[in-house]
Amino acid sequence: MSRHPKDQSGKLRLGVNIDHVATVRNARGSAYPDPVRAALLAQQAGADGVTAHLREDRRHIADDDIARLMDQLTIPLNLEMAATDEMQQIALRHVPHAVCLVPEKREERTTEGGLEVAREENRLAHFVAPLREAGCRVSIFIAADKPQIEAAARIGAPVVELHTGAYCDAHAEGRLDDRDGELQRLTEMARYAASLGLEVHAGHGLTYDTVKPIAALPEIRELNIGHFLIGEAIFVGLPAAMAEMRRLMDEARKGAG
Repeated sequence: MSRHPKDQSGKLRLGVNIDHVATVRNARGSAYPDPVRAALLAQQAGADGVTAHLREDRRHIADDDIARLMDQLTIPLNLEMAATDEMQQIALRHVPHAVCLVPEKREERTTEGGLEVAREENRLAHFVAPLREAGCRVSIFIAADKPQIEAAARIGAPVVELHTGAYCDAHAEGRLDDRDGELQRLTEMARYAASLGLEVHAGHGLTYDTVKPIAALPEIRELNIGHFLIGEAIFVGLPAAMAEMRRLMDEARKGAG
């Protein structure tokens, strides 16, 4: 099976982020649990792709993990990374199916917001070009914000991934008006991005409780979910956690159709 498949179905895809298997591994400095084993288990359980974020400080995923993922996976690898020269060279060396550009700060626990594309449009356009020429499908992780979406389209990125963190945080904190406002913004911006010819993905903080309204948005083609699935897998196993997430995604999609 090709690592660079053409999407021939209209189904909502599930990408499984395996970063936090590596977080647990690195907590003890051991060789286990192995994130590549988790990626292969996700593949076997029906994931449409695997996401791994190679951070500049290598706090979870390591360079060798990327090499092994490229060697062993038969489903697409989505390499999340900062827009730095070092990361560009790593991506050009491995040529994963997808490269998702994300903002990165060493002091943050997790990615806190979307990439600032509008203010760095010229630099990012030059950064994206060689990745596209090499055959990587470039995605930009951005807030659901019209100027950022427009800038992402102008720099030649075929995909945007909308940051769902604010929506998920508002739900978790019981701020229902804020949650509904964020959902409305995501709905409108997913529609707008698709109208510009962009493929629309979404992710960050999604759980069983928050996934269905996002999955119901017809413009969204892929959800990337990691921390919740890995956490749930501690109790029920990764295939079972994925199966429930897939059920909810499919149920939401069917209900929206």
